[in-house]
Amino acid sequence: MLRTQVKTQVRIHVKLTLKRLNASYSAPKLSLKDINPHVIEAKYAVRGTIPTKAEELKLQLQEDPSSVAFDKIIFSNIGNPQQLNQKPITFYRKVLSILQDPSLLDTLKSKDCPASFKQQYPQDIIDRAERMLKDIGSSVGAYSASQGIRGFRNTVAEFITKRDGYKADPNDIYLTGGASAAVNYVLQILCNGPKTGVLIPIPQYPLYTATLALNNSHAVPYYLKESEGWSLDCNELIKAIKDKTAEGVAVNCLVVINPGNPTGAVLSKEKMIEIVNVAKEHGLVIISDEVYQENVYHGEFISMRKVLKELQAKNGSEYDNIQLVSLHSTSKGVSGECGQRGGYMEILGFSDELRAIFTKLCSISLCSVVTGQALVDLMCKPPVAGESSFALDHKERLDIFNALKQRSLQLWETFNKLEGIECQKPEGAMYLFPKLDLSENVIAIAKAKGLQPDEFYCLELLENTGICTVPGSGFGQYPGTWHLRTTFLPPGTEWISKWEEFHNEFMTKYK
Repeated sequence: MLRTQVKTQVRIHVKLTLKRLNASYSAPKLSLKDINPHVIEAKYAVRGTIPTKAEELKLQLQEDPSSVAFDKIIFSNIGNPQQLNQKPITFYRKVLSILQDPSLLDTLKSKDCPASFKQQYPQDIIDRAERMLKDIGSSVGAYSASQGIRGFRNTVAEFITKRDGYKADPNDIYLTGGASAAVNYVLQILCNGPKTGVLIPIPQYPLYTATLALNNSHAVPYYLKESEGWSLDCNELIKAIKDKTAEGVAVNCLVVINPGNPTGAVLSKEKMIEIVNVAKEHGLVIISDEVYQENVYHGEFISMRKVLKELQAKNGSEYDNIQLVSLHSTSKGVSGECGQRGGYMEILGFSDELRAIFTKLCSISLCSVVTGQALVDLMCKPPVAGESSFALDHKERLDIFNALKQRSLQLWETFNKLEGIECQKPEGAMYLFPKLDLSENVIAIAKAKGLQPDEFYCLELLENTGICTVPGSGFGQYPGTWHLRTTFLPPGTEWISKWEEFHNEFMTKYK
């Protein structure tokens, strides 16, 4: 503080002196030392060094195609389905088109409307759009209630009730700008300075560590067991809590990503019961990130909420201290509407005082994008059998799901036949997280270049094939191991063959 005051006084003195000398004075520009240090500390590998290089190569490819060894960049670094040619769900876009331009309703109802145009808008689409416009009350260009449009929250509550078999309350639901906005809200509330700790799975989605860094709080890692299909060991949780508590850090929250990102693992019901019991004993808020719940390729998805409700039903008030935040999004699943920014969080077990804080935080942002809110409604209530749009909608969803499942297995099989790669079988989500067995030569070369070994591999892969991935070091990994994350969203098999060819050459070159 004293040093700052002295610097300020010196600056004022210099300025006055220059004025007396009839000279002009310009204050210096801001530098990194003048800004929030927590912003500098935050890291987000999904859009980090390798993806940044990919964008540079994309421009280079456009300006001078002969200067690179490939004809396109394949962005397999991020779960962005429609960037990788996944088609939007027709039902979504038709309803949205009416919400954006309600005059279409007048056109469709006009006796002069061409039959070919009317055929594009079956009656159930018109009915749904009219209902949603009534819920919106004015226009998608107007602010909504900060918690989200009530009619849309009713739809979400009906979806959750049907999924879990336990009634959901629309008052517990907040419509957000994707699940990422919900994570920001929750962690802003829970992070009470540098003595706060939040349990994060390793490997983890970098949004969590970045948000904790911004809020000047601790990410408390718990390692998932790769040899057991990236399973969660609750003894690891308890050890992490005790170790951090001994350091004077108050651990108040546990993040669970199910299905896992980047691992693709799906938690069993038994494991979720163990997690709830740890949270009960240690007073942890559970953040259950369930944005990939539609991407379960083997078995069925079970929500943390359902597990909690069953425990509460069987054990009376024993589990009433559990505070749970569940997240979902229109960006993943078969919807793939990443750019539309739709999502929700459901909060359970919080006091009225804390609920008011959630609402206040949402109010500061006024509201989430109204068309994003509409997509949440559409995701949670797709056409059903007997409605005009059902056949096409069902086919589109099934085609997307089956294509993702098939590509996940194809890429997994390719990885596991390659020397120096070991990969767990994908159960869900949109990613594989293979382990790389890299030579001492690779490790030494990477170190000389100021890179992590897996970062060096990913950079070589990008520069030789145009395939953009994310190094495992950006997600966290067990010390001494190396990984990368890739989506299996890109269509076709040519890129997989290119990767296989590159890997074999890489392993030979850097023995």
